[in-house]
Amino acid sequence: MLHKKTKYAIKALLCLAQVYPEKQHLKISEISEKEKIPRKFLEAILLELRHNGIAGSKMGAKGGYYLVKHPEEIMLSQIIRMTGGPIALLPCVSLNFYESCDECLHEETCGLRDVVLEVREATIRILSKNSLQDVLERERKLTKKQSLKKED
Repeated sequence: MLHKKTKYAIKALLCLAQVYPEKQHLKISEISEKEKIPRKFLEAILLELRHNGIAGSKMGAKGGYYLVKHPEEIMLSQIIRMTGGPIALLPCVSLNFYESCDECLHEETCGLRDVVLEVREATIRILSKNSLQDVLERERKLTKKQSLKKED
């Protein structure tokens, strides 16, 4: 399950990705209002994304936040790891946040661990090949599909 912080980070980055072609900057208040993200929480998230080289900021009247990289270069797996921690369902299969399970007697022979390892691999494969740009394109297709349904 995605943490709220991660969902908000993705929503904010998608907002920035929508204006990326025009090289626009968005103020925190604009993103907060549009995406219904609490402003203080969003400030902390954007600061973290800035420190991690995903977003940049510019001071002044025409300032705000912007994407440092093209939306095609920002993968969902990066964002999740940056803001939410592990992708794995169990700590014993996590690549970056490994912890042994207290309940498990023999990690090497644990059937549940083996299944969750497969899930982790599939999840990483999917999240690592899908970028912010891919999410925007999916949203466009789904919106178009939905509007066609309403016309019928």
